[in-house]
Amino acid sequence: MKITQVRARVFEWKGHTVPPTPHFCSNAMDELWDKGDSMGTFRFHGWTTVEIETDTGLVGLGNVALAPRIAKAIVDQYLAPLVIGQDPFDYEYLWQRMYRSTHAWGRKGIGMAAISGVDIAIWDLMGKALGKPVFKLLGGRTKEKIPCYASKLYRTDLKSMQEEAQSYLDQGFKAMKMRFGYGPKDGPEGVRANLDSVAAVREVIGEDIDLMLECYMGWNLEYAKRMLPKLERFQPRWLEEPVIADDIDGYAELNQLTSIPISGGEHEFTHYGFRQLLEKRAVSVIQYDTNRVGGITAARKINAIAESFSVPVIPHAGQMHNYHLTMSTLASPMSEFFPVHDVEIGNELFYYLFEGDPEPVNGFLDLDDDTPGLGLSLNERYFDQFTIIE
Repeated sequence: MKITQVRARVFEWKGHTVPPTPHFCSNAMDELWDKGDSMGTFRFHGWTTVEIETDTGLVGLGNVALAPRIAKAIVDQYLAPLVIGQDPFDYEYLWQRMYRSTHAWGRKGIGMAAISGVDIAIWDLMGKALGKPVFKLLGGRTKEKIPCYASKLYRTDLKSMQEEAQSYLDQGFKAMKMRFGYGPKDGPEGVRANLDSVAAVREVIGEDIDLMLECYMGWNLEYAKRMLPKLERFQPRWLEEPVIADDIDGYAELNQLTSIPISGGEHEFTHYGFRQLLEKRAVSVIQYDTNRVGGITAARKINAIAESFSVPVIPHAGQMHNYHLTMSTLASPMSEFFPVHDVEIGNELFYYLFEGDPEPVNGFLDLDDDTPGLGLSLNERYFDQFTIIE
């Protein structure tokens, strides 16, 4: 079997979106004086799909959610020529070929995300060729089902947050994640607003439900050091991305400072980057996203390293490429799940662009032992809601 064509397409959402609101979610832009929607640069209202065709007629499907137009250009100009004519089962060779040939500019960020899209498509292709789901190629079923946590709870009014938290309890979730809306520039009033929001959610869910707290890089080291002692009484499962991704020493300091586990890695790349995080004891939970980190080929190496450090891997954003890895390794105890709803930040676009994702039942997801590949296909029902760039 040989790869004959690589087709990258950009899907830009033009349908209904939820309008931005102030203090919706703290983020890395918050420390700057700026007008407008500070979350604007972190809204993913476009996606790149990567379809790899072979001389057998099989097609593998991958995807990239970061900077989709740039990702498409990288796939078209740099990556496709490296894999066309090759055997997809030489996946390690192909990954190294893409990684090393683009190393001067592509080893982190959008270059690595583009490699991820191609790599995911190759794994989907291998699963289809063997008639096996991808998780069976990665080690098989290590769990009867995958525990998952509901991941939304952006900062709105407290009553709405409580109602949303109750809805997840009613659906059987035993864990959920909420976002902070305030950071350093919001002063003491912002500190109080952050604490009030956590207290409001805890009031509804009680002490027996895991509650994760998300900063999305919206704090700095000094502010995080002031906030952590105030948050300990809420017993969060973890505090996510308190500082920007490049401040690895800041992560390490915070992780040693508190009883609250510090999590991160959504914006880190390859097993080299995660080795540094682990050796510095910078995170207590790893949260790579397979369609950013370097694809399945890179993610499985990170899982092995993390297991040796006894640090759990709980991938960012749910989605099938992450579920297959979670199912196949003891390094991953659970998955993130974004509830299906109107397009807001953009993670929701996965449900409008693809079909095949499992629905959680009582807080658990399952994968089919008999569906080859990733189990995903393009959802053409919503194509008219996208601008499609070939």
